[in-house]
Amino acid sequence: MDRQTLETRRLAPLRTPTGLTAEATQDISGAMNALLADVFALYLKTKNFHWHMSGPHFRDYHLMLDDQGDQILAMTDPIAERVRKVGGTTLRSIGQIKTLQRVLDNDADYISPEDMLAELRDDNADLAQRMRAAHTVCDELGDVATTSLLENWIDETERRVWFLFEVSRRGNA
Repeated sequence: MDRQTLETRRLAPLRTPTGLTAEATQDISGAMNALLADVFALYLKTKNFHWHMSGPHFRDYHLMLDDQGDQILAMTDPIAERVRKVGGTTLRSIGQIKTLQRVLDNDADYISPEDMLAELRDDNADLAQRMRAAHTVCDELGDVATTSLLENWIDETERRVWFLFEVSRRGNA
């Protein structure tokens, strides 16, 4: 048996019937897997800041970040399932997340609440931009279902940005 036949057999159980071309599947899967890595990284960062929040607004910020973390985590399964539905394969490990994520980790021993909120605000704003870019890819390739999901997630992400911005405002700024 030649190498190509062996490779075809190895991947055969994962082939999902789809109306998309192989190139479209590859492009959509690539865009969505990168988003999935970012979402996992942002989830963990949000929970990190939730767990290490301190200060006079502890309760409010702690609860807000808990809600935001839940919302972010809720995106992971639908993103991964979209990748599979379009015929791709999705993330398999934390190592793969690390290679794809664009959200920077923050392992500092102490971060002020204001810096936590600002960092999460910026990370969520960047995520919204990346979602828009993935939306463009999916739209150009005719993947209406993924574009529809992205539109809702963009709205949710913009809401998180708005909340993080508003709670961090000082004075009349």
